[in-house]
Amino acid sequence: MPEAKKMPVLFVGHGNPMNAIEDNRYSRGWIEIAKKIPRPEAILSVSAHWYTEGTRVSDAEKPETVYDMYGFPEELYRVRYDAPGAPWLARQIKGMLSEAVETDNSWGIDHGTWSVLHRMYPEADIPVVQLSVDSLTSFDAHFRIGRELSSLREKGVLIMGSGNVVHNLGMAKWGMEAGFSWADEFDIYIRDCVASRRFKDVINYGSAGKSAEMAFFTPEHFYPLLYVLGASAEGDKLTIFNESRTMGAISMTSYLFE
Repeated sequence: MPEAKKMPVLFVGHGNPMNAIEDNRYSRGWIEIAKKIPRPEAILSVSAHWYTEGTRVSDAEKPETVYDMYGFPEELYRVRYDAPGAPWLARQIKGMLSEAVETDNSWGIDHGTWSVLHRMYPEADIPVVQLSVDSLTSFDAHFRIGRELSSLREKGVLIMGSGNVVHNLGMAKWGMEAGFSWADEFDIYIRDCVASRRFKDVINYGSAGKSAEMAFFTPEHFYPLLYVLGASAEGDKLTIFNESRTMGAISMTSYLFE
C-alpha cells in the first residue's frame, strides 16, 4: 500500500445549518476546498455540537445522522450522511491522548459535521469519527489535545474542527448579511493572530479587548479552532477562506493548514 500523504488540518465556520442544502458562498467554499486537498483515508471531526463533560469518542461502525437543530425546513431533516465509522481510528485516538477518553456511541454525526461534509464529500464514503469537546477543561488543554493528535495527519486523517469564531445567537439578526462592528473586530483580531502564528493570543482571546466580551457567551464554538491550531505545524501553509461575518454575530471565517 502506498504511504499516505500528509493531510491538512481544517477549521470550518459552519454557521447556519441551511448551508448544507443552500447554494451560497459558504457551501461553495467547502466544495472548492475539498477539491484542493488530498482525499482523506478518514476524517476526525471535532464539532462544537458534541459538548460533553470529559472527552468522548465514538467507535460506531455506522454512526447515526444527528439532527440537533430545530425549526428548519423539512428538506434539511431529509439529509442523511451515512458515512461509515472508523473504530480503528477511535482506538488510536484513545491511546494518543494524555487525558482519559470515554467511548460513547450515544451521539453520532451532528450537523456541525454533516452540514459541512455533505458539501465536501457528498458520497459519504470516507469514514468519520467524532471527538467531543470537553466542557470541563481549559483552553490550553484543548490546544494540547490538538498537538497530541497531530501525528494522525501522517496517516491520511483529515482533522477538522467545526464551530464559529464569533457565535452569539442572542445578538444574531436573521437576514443580516454582514457583521456588527464588534464581530468584525474580534474575527479580524483572531485572523491576524492565526496568520502570524500567535496562538497564545488566540488561547487568551480576551486580549482582543471589549469585542471579546461579545464574541460568545459560551466557548463551545470557539474551542474547535484550538484543536486545529494545536494540530498544525510550523511549516504549514495557511489558507483563509469564507472570511466574513453574517447574521450580525456569526463568523464564517475558516482556516486550512497544509
